[in-house]
Amino acid sequence: MGGLNLMIGDEGGIAQSLWKKSTNESIFAIYTPYILSLASGKLDSASFLHCIFQDLRFLEASAEAFEMAEECSDDDDDKAVIRKIRKRVLKKMTMFKSIVQEWGFELPAGNISDRAMIKYTDFLLAAASGESVREKFPGKFATPFEKTKLSAYALAAMAPSMRIQSFLSKEIQAVLEPDENNHLYKKWIDSLASKKFEDSAYQIEELLDKLTVSLTSEELQFVETIYHKAMKLQVDFFSSQPITQNTVVPLYQAHGNDEHSVLICSGFDMTCSVVDSGALLADVAIIKSSKTVNSSGYESGGDGPSLDNLRDVWSGLHSQYVEKYEKCIDNIMLSEKATEFDFERLCNALGPLSDLEKVANLKVDNSGVLKGLHMDDITWAAEHLIFQDGCLEFFREIEKQENVAVDAHILSYCWSGDLIRSAFNSGDSRFPNVHSNELLFDESISTGEILKKVRSPIEKLQTFNNICTNNGPNLSVYIGGSVEDLLCLLKADIGIVISPSANIKKLGGLFGFSFVSLFSGLVKKQRELIEGGSPSWKGLSGTLYTVSSWAEIHAFILGVYK
Repeated sequence: MGGLNLMIGDEGGIAQSLWKKSTNESIFAIYTPYILSLASGKLDSASFLHCIFQDLRFLEASAEAFEMAEECSDDDDDKAVIRKIRKRVLKKMTMFKSIVQEWGFELPAGNISDRAMIKYTDFLLAAASGESVREKFPGKFATPFEKTKLSAYALAAMAPSMRIQSFLSKEIQAVLEPDENNHLYKKWIDSLASKKFEDSAYQIEELLDKLTVSLTSEELQFVETIYHKAMKLQVDFFSSQPITQNTVVPLYQAHGNDEHSVLICSGFDMTCSVVDSGALLADVAIIKSSKTVNSSGYESGGDGPSLDNLRDVWSGLHSQYVEKYEKCIDNIMLSEKATEFDFERLCNALGPLSDLEKVANLKVDNSGVLKGLHMDDITWAAEHLIFQDGCLEFFREIEKQENVAVDAHILSYCWSGDLIRSAFNSGDSRFPNVHSNELLFDESISTGEILKKVRSPIEKLQTFNNICTNNGPNLSVYIGGSVEDLLCLLKADIGIVISPSANIKKLGGLFGFSFVSLFSGLVKKQRELIEGGSPSWKGLSGTLYTVSSWAEIHAFILGVYK
């Protein structure tokens, strides 16, 4: 996280392709209360035993499904592989029971299964027996050759469970201390992260690749549907595990109530958006210089500056800014290395960068690059703005959940708050709240002037402080990824950096703040919660949490998709 290892090998078959498409599901699984508690070593033993008992029910169903798959196969080598995997499943069941007995625990008697596990095992057996397949392709499995395809569907339903357990155990293993011998569940985690378990997972995937070679495109699509459904059922299983103790995830449940809420603030350019909003507005202005907009789109004709002239003006402004920005960062890097985190010293060091941003905004103002833009042009640009994967879904999930005590704000250097609001399609709800500069209009035509509100790291910090003051004693989270967000990230109770830039990393080494993967940090906080009763989320700690995607942020703050 900040480096999730989702790879399963160098060769690209359908199994690897389907696993890559399941990245978000795997991330949601690792941030469930059960997995996080397991990773901390503080999971209540009753919760652990309950999950193991459910795992045994799944392994029993898997053994039955493998037996069906072997019967459907007409290839002796494939039969041998399936038989070998089934033997490993039976051996794994014995191992599970022996480890539990070794710890002095007793598995629950009877055959009681969770609703989530019943759904998965029913789905698995329906795929292996051909029941669900016959619904999709009625009358198609009359011949022995057609029946062999059932083996592929069965493996597609089983592969996600093996792969995600291998992935989760390795991610947990990666955050454990090398000498952490008192971790109650280390032996269990090590067994699932072992080469032997990985080999079993890979063997299923390798056979799935082989059995799907002769399938039609429609049949391959059905394999993908089965795999994705199985992955979702596996994540639902983890998320539904009963936990009797408090957990630090999801954040809104741990901290949101009638009196207090979670305050979410986020940068916009390159954090929410894939492209820089300034460059997008300039591109639209350049198009506008030679074309007019009517109800059917852009057409030739129109008044205003020539296309070449406007492009040259913007190119000059951009190249000047980049050159001066890089020189400014280089000068900041000449500062003496701090022995400990010093926020005030960092604020002072970023002063020249603030001055640079203000001058750059004034130059755009005076250039007239944005003059003549129609409000419809801003709307068009917003409709074509591409969001980072998972970002829009995160904010929409907050908006639609009435019982989620989360308030959301966007802080941006963007020259047009209307662009951001239109991109989020806020409408009358005005959600999320947008704090940015505003492009001024005479009726519906831009004057080219910018109402300057947020132009520098210092002004962003001032805006953030004002939001926090107006929202009362709430837990604050800031999400960003660039130097312009740095002061807000450090001031927030929880600062989350999406794929930190090289400049932020350099500044961290120079000014004494550090980066920790969010999952690793949450494992530590979960231990604090169980051992001391309360995890300490506090601004200006000098620690920033790194993630690789918005899916991690969503899973941490809101939990699994409903």
